[in-house]
Amino acid sequence: MKKVIIIGGGISGLSTAWLLRDKAAKSGIELDISLLEKEARVGGKIWSIREEGYTCEWGPNGFLDSKPQTLELCSAIGVSGHLHHSNDNARKRFIFSGGELHQLPDGGPAFLKSRLISWPGKLRLAMEPTPFIASAPVGVDETLADFGRRRLGAEALDKLIAPMVSGIFAGDPETMSLVSCFPRIAELEQEYGGLIRAMVRLAKKKKRDIAEGKVVSSAAGPGGVLTSFREGIQYLSDALSASLGGIVEPGHEVVTVNKGTSSPWRVSCADSRGYEADAVIIASPAFTAAEILSACDNGLSGILRQIPYASMTVVCFGYERDKISHSLDGFGYLIPRKEGRSTLGTLWDSSMFENRAPQGRVLLRSMMGGACFPEYVNLSDDEVTARVKRDLQATMGIGIDPSFVRIFRHPQAIPQYTVGHGKRLESLAGLLKKHTGLILTGNSYRGIGLNDCVAAAQRASDETLAALAG
Repeated sequence: MKKVIIIGGGISGLSTAWLLRDKAAKSGIELDISLLEKEARVGGKIWSIREEGYTCEWGPNGFLDSKPQTLELCSAIGVSGHLHHSNDNARKRFIFSGGELHQLPDGGPAFLKSRLISWPGKLRLAMEPTPFIASAPVGVDETLADFGRRRLGAEALDKLIAPMVSGIFAGDPETMSLVSCFPRIAELEQEYGGLIRAMVRLAKKKKRDIAEGKVVSSAAGPGGVLTSFREGIQYLSDALSASLGGIVEPGHEVVTVNKGTSSPWRVSCADSRGYEADAVIIASPAFTAAEILSACDNGLSGILRQIPYASMTVVCFGYERDKISHSLDGFGYLIPRKEGRSTLGTLWDSSMFENRAPQGRVLLRSMMGGACFPEYVNLSDDEVTARVKRDLQATMGIGIDPSFVRIFRHPQAIPQYTVGHGKRLESLAGLLKKHTGLILTGNSYRGIGLNDCVAAAQRASDETLAALAG
């Protein structure tokens, strides 16, 4: 029987363990799998904290149902009946600009009426499909900012692209790689010669596919409905952990992975416990994997250390609903950096999911920090609270103190796919060829979302079985 060690008990490690066990069983392969997690709890950044009737998400608050990976996993472990889809409010998203909230337009007429983009900015956007806007040369690793200025103009970059990048990655568009962060957008430009051309062509194709009875996704992007669980997104990681049973071993911090003697790999823990293994899957953040592998391969560790992380502070405020005059009919809003506010934006969590706050109350979740403001993670609780209150006063006219406050700090929250990320992945893949049975997975490499983590777990489980068979 082959021994497999999985390091890291976040959603990536848990999903990999479940999928690997399932695939091995279906193939008639006997494996001895252990998942080692240094913390006393599993789930990683997935943590739904329920206090005073509020459900505060410490990290991500769900996943989009437009991709199959997580939905299929939920079905396989028997928790689909607990899925909780966000309501129609989540379709309305806003940008704070020029002292007011602007709803993001959902079509041509709404775009023309919107005051978010000035008429010169709209005219610049209208030039996007023209031959005057050249496509990027094939193979160029362009920043999101350079792409935005070249394709859409400076105003669209500041008011649309940059807030989106901060909302998804907590990132700086001046350093983030287009092809690594949004590979589909890069593909559309190369294939169709422009984004508007691509949207028109894909919309026509969608109509044809619908007429032929085919199931299609949005022509403009992944789309989908934000999905979680009534109990919070932690329900998924808890269910995975429970289904794995004794495989999961919390409270075991791995300090080194090196070549073994009697087995291909040796895994050593901080408590002097050691494991011999035929395969090792590291599902920890890149900076943790770098430390673990430093004694095994300095080259691997060096590349892993080059993947930067952005900090994030999550601030949950609870209010009595009748004391807030502003409409909360929407997903929330993002704030362009040039507005000079402290927060990146605020999500109206209790508007998306009805059970996130007690009856008659609302829950607002604000984000601070990111790659552009790394120092914010060190602010005191009082300073964080004061800054969020000032921003909510400016954006939504909320002048009262919240009755509920929770602050969560993430010094290394989200991996940053900066320019050169693709080359780093190629170098990692080359070095890993020398280490049969060593697999890296997680959100440090090819997608930061929950769906991406489950898709990476699928690949990691397949790679592990192939390595063991070889």
